[in-house]
Amino acid sequence: MAAALPGTGGLELDGLTIALLVVAGFAAGWIDAVVGGGGLVQLPALLLVPGISPVQALATNKLAGIMGTSVSAATYYRRVHPDMRTAGPMAATALVGAFGGAALASRIPAAWFTPIILVVLIGVAVYTVARPSLGRTSSLRWSGNGHRWAAAGIGLVIGAYDGLLGPGTGTFLVISLVSVLGYAFLPASALAKIVNFATNLGALIFFVPYGAVLWGLGLVVGAANLCGGYLGARMAVAKGSGFVRVVFVVVVGVLIVKLGHDVVVEVTG
Repeated sequence: MAAALPGTGGLELDGLTIALLVVAGFAAGWIDAVVGGGGLVQLPALLLVPGISPVQALATNKLAGIMGTSVSAATYYRRVHPDMRTAGPMAATALVGAFGGAALASRIPAAWFTPIILVVLIGVAVYTVARPSLGRTSSLRWSGNGHRWAAAGIGLVIGAYDGLLGPGTGTFLVISLVSVLGYAFLPASALAKIVNFATNLGALIFFVPYGAVLWGLGLVVGAANLCGGYLGARMAVAKGSGFVRVVFVVVVGVLIVKLGHDVVVEVTG
């Protein structure tokens, strides 16, 4: 039986829908903590809620996501000790980019970006598979200010994407940190969580005053995301860069299939 729960904007949710959202939140938290891309699971699940608008789903996804990224970022920080000289400028520019992206979220059709993202992901997949040694060890491309400027530029661009759309943000952060800056997969995932926390925060700074966040729904899904994020971060730390690389390739493959399906539906529909 469906009922309107507190903090859901009057949306009626039955027990099965809530259970599915909790499962999606947990899975998204685990995937996000290991390699990013949890939005691929969580945002579509929220969009299935009857009566929810795309902006409400995106905003609520950010609330749930920041709960998971906070605990996974803290876990990585304690166990991996990521380089804050990289995380700092990336997180700062990512927060600004995410705020700007969120401000555009209700104005620009997401369909414009899907084909571009699909092509980029195919390139990422081919590049990663063709280079088995990629991300095994850290070999930084630059040092000093050059490294920090490159990190800040990546943060700004990917932060804007996260505020605008979101799914796959962590994946793009990881591959940028690995292929552009030269990190191994495990420290790249650790840095990505800190930056992803900032992008979620930047988007929420816009979405909360806008009134788009469904707090009750977001906190329920976020609690599940938090549990998944904690487990995923601990597994990644325990198993190392090789494990993260395998999960990365799988997540990118799923993203390609999902976005490819979306493009086909858009063209044929």
